[in-house]
Amino acid sequence: MKVNVWNTILQLSKERSVEPRVIIQAIEESLRVASAKFFSQSEKVQVLFKPEKGELRVYVVKRATESPKNPAEEVSLAEARTVRPDVKEGDAIEIDLPSDTLGRIAAQAAKQVIFQKVRDAEQEKIYSEFAPRIGEIVTGVVRRIEDSVIVLEVNRIEVAFPLREKLPYEEHRRGDLVKAVITQVFRGTQGAQVIVSRSSPRFLARLLETEIPEIANKTIEIKDIVRQPGDRAKVAVASRERDIDPVGACIGVKGNRVLAISKELQGEKVDIIAWSPDLVTYAKASLSPAKVDRLELVSRAEKAMLAIVPGDQLSLAIGKKGINVKLASRLVGWKISIKQEDAHE
Repeated sequence: MKVNVWNTILQLSKERSVEPRVIIQAIEESLRVASAKFFSQSEKVQVLFKPEKGELRVYVVKRATESPKNPAEEVSLAEARTVRPDVKEGDAIEIDLPSDTLGRIAAQAAKQVIFQKVRDAEQEKIYSEFAPRIGEIVTGVVRRIEDSVIVLEVNRIEVAFPLREKLPYEEHRRGDLVKAVITQVFRGTQGAQVIVSRSSPRFLARLLETEIPEIANKTIEIKDIVRQPGDRAKVAVASRERDIDPVGACIGVKGNRVLAISKELQGEKVDIIAWSPDLVTYAKASLSPAKVDRLELVSRAEKAMLAIVPGDQLSLAIGKKGINVKLASRLVGWKISIKQEDAHE
């Protein structure tokens, strides 16, 4: 049977970014599935499809015999001779799907399977492209906003930006550019799903890496990050080289490096903390920008400590809505209570 679908295949391949061979395999599979209604004895259906030459043939091979016992592989001599008059006992014969039936199948029954196969190939391509890129920052265009998710387009692929992953004070409209980090890629019931975030600590880590060469080249190591997205973040850093001040390098001249990151995060304050293996030293630093007079370990069992601060540092140590001390506690892994110097004594 002559068919003229090669140009359609090439066009579909270009539109969906799927290899032509994948579409051809999908068509072959759809023809096998649909032909099972005509070849109803569980025959092994053969498909010869060369779209570039316009050739299409669907057939089964059976052995001609006087008394067929296996209808999937055998056919009676009388029936075989209606196809090929000179057939003899034991000859193999090819029985074609009638052209009118083949045309109807190619136009109707095959359509759904082709669509599914192409969709599967598209989804696998999305998964293969994005799965190795978890942790990478991408920039997408807002295409639509749904109940709980903003749909971004990244390189012609739709990715999900859940509302819970955006910064609390920012609004996004259709057509806006959004920079976010890939946090998840998985195969779901609706196909491959790519999830991005702006509130994840990983997003801040990637911004730091982009803005600060010493982090990018591993001279400075990020030990930990905690965030109250949109309000404040604390980043613990350590240098692999003695002559490099990790805090100063991250802050930059006149704070230019950390300010650039804060601007991207809609004004979220970013405290750069010097990590220390000494718990007391680390805990004091974690309460930055407040200055701590001394720190007492209240209970190792309950991981509780008390920070004593001057009166003029009390509100700074606690922070707006208690955010500063909460983040410090999360960073250190101990519950930190704050007391004013005079009140303690």
